[in-house]
Amino acid sequence: MTNRTLAFASRNLKEIVRDPLSYVFCLGFPLVMLVVMTLVNDGIPAEANMTIFRIDNLAGGIAVFGLTFVMLFVCLSVSKDRSGAFLLRLYATPMRSGNFIAGYLLPSLMLAFIQIMITFAASLVVSLIKGIELNIGGLLLSAVALLPTVVLFISLGLLFGTLFSEKAAPGLCSVVISFASFLGGIWFDVDNTSGVLKKICGVLPFVHSVKTSRLTAALDFSELPEHLLITSAYAIAATVLAIVVFRSKMKADLG
Repeated sequence: MTNRTLAFASRNLKEIVRDPLSYVFCLGFPLVMLVVMTLVNDGIPAEANMTIFRIDNLAGGIAVFGLTFVMLFVCLSVSKDRSGAFLLRLYATPMRSGNFIAGYLLPSLMLAFIQIMITFAASLVVSLIKGIELNIGGLLLSAVALLPTVVLFISLGLLFGTLFSEKAAPGLCSVVISFASFLGGIWFDVDNTSGVLKKICGVLPFVHSVKTSRLTAALDFSELPEHLLITSAYAIAATVLAIVVFRSKMKADLG
């Protein structure tokens, strides 16, 4: 890893630390949703046999939900740099596309895993209050298993930030956030659905990301390989596409 990459990554890390949006959306909002959905769960009658908002299921879902805002933050960072001609000035330096991509990726990975660990720490507190067992080892393993999901959302943020303007990119990210929330099985049990809706959920990566997180946290590895493989395939495809598009845009701007 070159000094140019580390310097650019350091600059982006400082931008994350200085931007209040990173605290509000990337760290604060997932915790708010965790508390709100826990209160919703308290209001569900026991005879309904609905456990989707119980903390042992909610923790994994909120962890994935929070990563969608990391995508939004990456998208905003890249689109702002492009609109302000910051990247265009850096293109004249010896930096290559790989330096830029790694420079965005490294601090975003750090932000994502800090967010996951804060979410799981808060979930442990809730589990102790509610008397519901959560396995600490399972949560730590879940954080590792979420790596493909982290890469997927960061790559999508890089892709959208490269393709669209500062005004248009957040709107597209909002669409992805909605899809991830409602078709990822975070707020409802996909297994209890049928027909077209269930097929759509199965095709998209979001429900597989949520199931990967929940299964790993519960130390249930029976169906994990399938979900992890699908999520990893989407992450690889999104990363390759983001790199190709970024390089193409960089060449076009230089030309």
